[in-house]
Amino acid sequence: MKRKNIFYHTIASVCLLLGISSCSDFLQIEPQNEIILEKFWNEKADVDGIILGCYSGMQSDNMMMRMMVWGEFRSDNISRGQNLDKDVSLESVLKENLTASNSYTTWDQFYNIINRCNTVIKYAPQVSAKDPSFSDSELKADIAEVSALRDLCYFYLIRTFRDVPYSTVAYTDDDQVMDLPATSFDNVLDSLITDLESVKDDAVETYPSGTETEKLYQTSRITKEAIWAMLCEMYLWKQDYQKCIQYADLVINAKQLQAEEASRNSYSTTDYSKFGGYPLISESSYGSATTFGNAYTKIFGTGNSSESILELTFMPDDNMLSNGGVNLCYGYSKSGVITLGYGSVSSYIGDDVSSQVYSVFTNKYDARYYENVMGSTMIGKYVYTSAAIDFSSTNPTVIYSNIYNENKNKSNWIIYRLTDIMLMKAEALTQLMSSEQSLSDQDQSYLTSAFSLVTAVNKRSLCQATLKDTLNPKNYLTKADMENLVMEERHRELMFEGKRWYDLVRRSRRDGNTKYLSNQVLQKFTSNTSAIQDKLAKMDAIYWPYNVDELKVNKNLTQNPAFGSGENGSYDKTN
Repeated sequence: MKRKNIFYHTIASVCLLLGISSCSDFLQIEPQNEIILEKFWNEKADVDGIILGCYSGMQSDNMMMRMMVWGEFRSDNISRGQNLDKDVSLESVLKENLTASNSYTTWDQFYNIINRCNTVIKYAPQVSAKDPSFSDSELKADIAEVSALRDLCYFYLIRTFRDVPYSTVAYTDDDQVMDLPATSFDNVLDSLITDLESVKDDAVETYPSGTETEKLYQTSRITKEAIWAMLCEMYLWKQDYQKCIQYADLVINAKQLQAEEASRNSYSTTDYSKFGGYPLISESSYGSATTFGNAYTKIFGTGNSSESILELTFMPDDNMLSNGGVNLCYGYSKSGVITLGYGSVSSYIGDDVSSQVYSVFTNKYDARYYENVMGSTMIGKYVYTSAAIDFSSTNPTVIYSNIYNENKNKSNWIIYRLTDIMLMKAEALTQLMSSEQSLSDQDQSYLTSAFSLVTAVNKRSLCQATLKDTLNPKNYLTKADMENLVMEERHRELMFEGKRWYDLVRRSRRDGNTKYLSNQVLQKFTSNTSAIQDKLAKMDAIYWPYNVDELKVNKNLTQNPAFGSGENGSYDKTN
């Protein structure tokens, strides 16, 4: 962590959040530890301000860009877009030419949020003791919320860098020692799981739903459901598949109960039986037999849908934060002209359906192809709010509506949604199977259950009036077959959502090699493939290097061996 005044940045962000024009009068010249105790931490509103500041901090361009770039840009999904002369670091990422001086190897905003959360955990109990309106249950819920936000930040960091400095101590002045050595991936992951397990029952189950803002809280702030989703994924990375399934079931069951309640109150009339009973939003628009795109509109356009679990919500007011990451990376409309972002759809994905290759999307009726890809080149997801996919003739026509203008993107960034959890469960079920060709009854049960989950997700995407299974169970009779199918369905379903690179890294960790990852990523390259293949052959290289400035200020950090000394792009291929 960089040696800087984290305390000041934490308080400064709250000043901005609460509309205080200057922090200078607030800070004056008193010792900082006295300021934080005597001038700020006095009532629940102070705690609430810091917590809301954590969410706005996560919506910053700095953090949004890293969640996108770390999770997508090294994967097979994205190739070079335009205007990369404005961001040479991103062009280097796309070329798999990473060095420790790349600006996307910085992590300060993640540690900024982590420290804000640690600060709340340290001081909120003292506020509760002063403020009689701050109940014990509210205190526990607040601590659960910031613990989960802190753990989410660390989870991003370890999936990206593997071993990272880890601390649950609040840094409130510059005299504290911050030169922490890196803690191993496994130890950090275990700590995150232990932490979430200890606070999960204290988290808010449902927020009040009186105002529109309160309704948004169900999916735009941490709830028990969000913590279950985090534990589901963390246990998947830990390879504790029974626990992964346990938490996936908690999420799925909660969504089913919510769907039943909506049906009783006439909020929804969807026939979920066609999706295997899972409460998925239909792609069919308003009951039409030929027009589709409804699921995209509700999940990504309107946002905070019935399938959502946790997303960073960008309010439509022009005075509020915009999603700068999507604007820069994926594209926008400028003076009525659709403008490509820094990234574009990799050619083998963009040409998949138009050239009838079907190596990614298995048929031309998959709505996700048209929703993700605009004109075979531009990334569509998050760039527009609704689409009408018209299949009234043999070849579909697509109309994209309400494409966001430059610097005005208000699309929410989804961190967890239902189909993501369903496919995690399918992955865990598959990994419980033995690797033998002859399946036991238990193996067959795992395989059948995993296939049903994948089929439900796949079927929802079909642009057909009468939904038919497009996945043939006879093609997936072994563990290896099903493992690849789950990866392929996650690829289709979660494309451009900051998931793909992490899925490939998780697969590599499980396999103990990078063969699958390398084979997938190389499909987007047409030159320098041998050199890239050599780089990606080493497990160390699928993680990112520590930034060179971090190495200068923290002598306890040792550079990822795949990146030499950290001063240049040298590559050490030793084990």
